[in-house]
Amino acid sequence: MLIVGLTGGIASGKSLVAKVFRDLGAHIIDADKIVHELLEPGQQAWEEVAGYFGPEVLFPDRTIDRRKLGEIVFKSAEKRAWLNQCLHPKVFEVYTARVKHLCARAPHAIVVLDAALLIETGYHKKMDKVVVVYAGPEQQMERLTSRDRFSREQALARMRSQMPLGEKRKQADYVIENTGTREETEQQAREVFQKLKQEAERT
Repeated sequence: MLIVGLTGGIASGKSLVAKVFRDLGAHIIDADKIVHELLEPGQQAWEEVAGYFGPEVLFPDRTIDRRKLGEIVFKSAEKRAWLNQCLHPKVFEVYTARVKHLCARAPHAIVVLDAALLIETGYHKKMDKVVVVYAGPEQQMERLTSRDRFSREQALARMRSQMPLGEKRKQADYVIENTGTREETEQQAREVFQKLKQEAERT
C-alpha cells in the first residue's frame, strides 16, 4: 500500500487532481468530507464547535453554517487555531481507521489523503509521498472571487491563513502545475499517478 498526501492551497485545483487520481483507481480519503461528518449535529466535534462559537454559527436546523464559521475564523488567528486544534486530531483519527480498513481488503492500493492543511499540521511526514498542486496567487484570487463569490478581502483572508504555495512545493515529492489549461493539469496528474503506481509496485 502506498499512502499519498495530496495538498495545495485554496482554489489551487486540488479537487481536479483528486478526481483524475480517483478515475485511475486511487482510493481517495477527503479530509473536508470527514470534517462535514464530524460537524453533523450530535457529534462530539459539533458539540464543541457549537459550544465555543455559539448559536451565530448554527442554521435553524442546528447544522453548522460553514460559511459563517469561515467568516469568523479567517478574521481571528486565535479562533482559527482553536478550531484546527479541535478538528485535526479527529480528522486524522478517522483517516487512520479508514486506511486500516482499506489495508485489510486492498493491501496493494494507492490511498490518497486529500487535505488542504496537510503540511501545516505536520501530517505530511506520515505520508509515503506528497503531491502539491500549485497555482499562482492571482489564479487563486480569480477562482475565489468568480467561482466562490468571495470578495477580494475575503479571498485574501483565506489565502493568507494557509502556508504560501511556494513554501508547500518545497515539501513535495511531485508538483502539479495548475497554471495552464484544465487539459494540461489533467495530463500532469495522469503522469504523476503513473509514477505513484511504479512506487507502489516497489513497496
